[in-house]
Amino acid sequence: MARSRPATLLGITALAGAAAVTGLARAAAAERRRLLDDPEYVELSRPLVGRPRTVVSRDGTELHAEVFGNEAAPTLVLLHGWTCALRFWHPQIVDLAHDHRVVAYDLRGHGDSGPPKGGEFSTDALADDLSAVLAACVPAGERVVLVGHSMGAMAIVAWAERHPAEIERAAGAVLVSTGIGDLVAESQLLPIPRNLVRARRLVGASVLSMPPVAPAWLAPVSRRGLRYVTLGAGATPAQVAFFCHDVVFSTRRDSWSGWGSMLASLDLRSAVEHLRTPTLVMGRRP
Repeated sequence: MARSRPATLLGITALAGAAAVTGLARAAAAERRRLLDDPEYVELSRPLVGRPRTVVSRDGTELHAEVFGNEAAPTLVLLHGWTCALRFWHPQIVDLAHDHRVVAYDLRGHGDSGPPKGGEFSTDALADDLSAVLAACVPAGERVVLVGHSMGAMAIVAWAERHPAEIERAAGAVLVSTGIGDLVAESQLLPIPRNLVRARRLVGASVLSMPPVAPAWLAPVSRRGLRYVTLGAGATPAQVAFFCHDVVFSTRRDSWSGWGSMLASLDLRSAVEHLRTPTLVMGRRP
């Protein structure tokens, strides 16, 4: 007797599902082999060992900071970006700690720092957090170089405007891959024509505030996506795994949404003029 049409479709669906699972399993195994063969794997998988500090910001939010290197050396303060953590700076910390005192901290809602007290996700809060870290982790009177990536760089600009009396503490600043406003309208990742500004802003705001769903078995797919969005074609398997995938997808969902919404409406254009210290701006060519 011929099989019924529903039964046939069910069988085909089951076979397709099994093939997809098998394909993902093979891709995951192959990626695991590439990761273990990457010379950087051993170093990047080694935990950073610093001198931990707990810093309490103006609103009571507890921030996790660490100090590396010689206490008598010049100080650098590293601020990571959205959905990252202080371990994002792993190679820089290892290298710079040889002849600098390096202070790095997890931005509120990231890494080992606590969630924002009262749920405040704002540039004012980022500015207050940097001010608190400087007070707690840098000796009085010492000048530092501030280095910020993405949202960390925005924190530096916001701090300069909100705490103008402290600007003399900065001997210099480095702003890496960042922006000061209209991020959604200017994004090169949205598949919407640039002249449709209203549509880009609506869609972009939704995308930024929506935490991704990335189960472990989808790692081969999500890592490829992150490589495209955040890294160059030459990124190694270890760099993709540690700098992006493991850090990004460990970000708390409420922090992803809260900070994503803030970024969608970011406007620090009036704050830039307050950053009156030698400043280097770095970005990747499109």
